[in-house]
Amino acid sequence: MKALMFAMVVMAGLAAAPATAADLKVGDPAPDFSLQATDGKTYKLSDFKGKQSIVLAWFPKAFTQGCTIECKSLAEHGDLIKKYDATYFMASVDALDGAQGNKAFAETHKADFPLLSDPTKETAKAYGVLTERGFANRWTFYIGKDGRIQSIDKDVATRLATSAEDMAAKLGELKTPLKMAKK
Repeated sequence: MKALMFAMVVMAGLAAAPATAADLKVGDPAPDFSLQATDGKTYKLSDFKGKQSIVLAWFPKAFTQGCTIECKSLAEHGDLIKKYDATYFMASVDALDGAQGNKAFAETHKADFPLLSDPTKETAKAYGVLTERGFANRWTFYIGKDGRIQSIDKDVATRLATSAEDMAAKLGELKTPLKMAKK
């Protein structure tokens, strides 16, 4: 009887518990963040609310094979994404500085877009991407102007070489507005 009572209390506690990061789904508000980037700026998700959509592409580790392929795709074909009224970032739990940091990684692969660093791993936890090994899963979050998650791509690893094309296609699918042509 005591075991049954304990199980009921535990289940009631679980039912009342707030959703965890791993439970993020389409339509949920995206967790806010404030992260330093390779371009010397600090980016906050809340600064984009009502202004622009965001693509947040988490990657496991700078200078590893898959991450290099993905970064090169975004650097070489980012023009496809830049047609949309969206800002895109790669993000990892790597340090910003140092020989293996995101700044060195971005410079090596001529990334003309910001890479975000989350060395405290707090943002990675909030997005539910942090693995037991302490790296981020390779997941991409599409966040609308309203700050809500529009799509989560958890299958990026199978298409690294076409990351830019895939992001642009997804932005089109989500009906992200194109940037206005400058006169």
